[in-house]
Amino acid sequence: MRRFLPAVAAALSGLLLYASFPPRTLWWLALPAFAVLGLTLRGRRWKPAFGLGYLFGLGFLLPLLVWTGIEVGPGPWLALVAVEAVFLGLTAVGVAAVSRLPAWPLWAAAVWTAGEAARARFPFGGFPWGKIAFGQADGLFLPLAALGGTPLLGFAVVLSGFGLCEVLRQARSARSARSAGRNGYVRRGAATAALLALLAPPAAALVARTAVDAGAEDGTATVAVIQGNVPRLGLDFNAQRRAVLDYHVRETERLAERIEAGRAARPDLVLWPENSSDIDPFANADAAEVIDRAAKAVGAPIAVGGVVERDGKVYNEQILWDPEKGPVDTYDKRRTQPFGEYLPLRPLIGAINETWTGMVRRDFSRGTEPGVFRMNGTGVGLVTCYEAAFDWAVRDTVDAGAQMLSVPSNNATFGRSEMTYQQLAMSRVRAVEHGRTVTVPVTSGVSAVILPDGKVTGRTGMFVPGTLVQEVPLRSSSTPATALGTLPEWLLVALAAAGGGRAVARTVRTRRSGADR
Repeated sequence: MRRFLPAVAAALSGLLLYASFPPRTLWWLALPAFAVLGLTLRGRRWKPAFGLGYLFGLGFLLPLLVWTGIEVGPGPWLALVAVEAVFLGLTAVGVAAVSRLPAWPLWAAAVWTAGEAARARFPFGGFPWGKIAFGQADGLFLPLAALGGTPLLGFAVVLSGFGLCEVLRQARSARSARSAGRNGYVRRGAATAALLALLAPPAAALVARTAVDAGAEDGTATVAVIQGNVPRLGLDFNAQRRAVLDYHVRETERLAERIEAGRAARPDLVLWPENSSDIDPFANADAAEVIDRAAKAVGAPIAVGGVVERDGKVYNEQILWDPEKGPVDTYDKRRTQPFGEYLPLRPLIGAINETWTGMVRRDFSRGTEPGVFRMNGTGVGLVTCYEAAFDWAVRDTVDAGAQMLSVPSNNATFGRSEMTYQQLAMSRVRAVEHGRTVTVPVTSGVSAVILPDGKVTGRTGMFVPGTLVQEVPLRSSSTPATALGTLPEWLLVALAAAGGGRAVARTVRTRRSGADR
């Protein structure tokens, strides 16, 4: 039983980390999760460390990503988790290597950040889902996102977790020393370092609150977020697409009726979700007609999520639809989802399972430029669904002049799973990171309005039509995180590399001294 205890502890600590993620607000569970992981990894050789880290990854990612298999079956879900858990296993090897160093929680937290940086980039452009920062939207540490983005926020959480591990270890060691009648003075320095690792990050987060500001710098705008909902399953594909468009038109026209009756404020801009018009309005006059009718009825420009074909290529596109001029601007999604919007290794995947290739018949092409729509004078930055998980995709949209952000999404495929809550938490972190209002228009929920301090001030239910109309602050200043860009992440990666170098040098010295004896 003792032999299996570390494996069980590693898997359970991964499950504990999963429990800290939305829709639960148990963000603080991340600390004991990393404390337990640290206890299981400390002093391990690389092979058992990899195995324990892999089990931790399975405990964390299997429940976190179960929504990926709702429509396509368990195969892709299990394959995704199996691959992503490798990164956590390799990260655990690094954590175990630096765990023998003085002040090891600092080095280990940096190693974890380096592992997340790699996972966010490889393979196929990376998969940042499950970054520690995205579980902290309700947490004490959230203001740190405004200073150093998701890398600093995640680093702080992991550092406190490993600090808790070392505090517990030092306390146990001190008790053993006292019971044996030994003086514990030698360990006071290590105990102090452990307490600093545990307490310095939350203290820094409290100070960082001064960098979080939800005030209006460029005035305000009244926004309308439309959630049209989707029809019940059973319609054929074309009928389903037309029904989704009609639902969003209908909900927008209902808003127009409330405006005329004086029951709602007239918005400066209207935001529809991703895939709100899967019928290409540039190629289908009937789709263009109903969108134009909705824009004229509400008297405001609409950002429409469409699927369009241009020059033989298919794009997931946001279309700026003016009530007088019609379509005047577009933004093409730049980070398309592998195995969802395009299929890497198509011949190999087809050889394994032809059904999977049939689910992605045509690959979506990617845009190249960040999208900022000028909607009645407001710079609205577009970050389409999956893109919200990528630091660069949000940051360069803010740098391009976005005074507020919109994250149009289509989560209908994932049913009532936790996916929509996980994505909403990402948007809350992005709001604080860049000091911008963030709207989340979703086809079937949960749609939301988020202020620059991360507070959700309006939200809809799931699989119901709904409209959110709210006056929101506009901002143009840069937070430290926006201004610094990737610098905090690379500094933490460099810290991890330095820790790894020290661990290697320590191992070499130990082996040489052993050989000399």
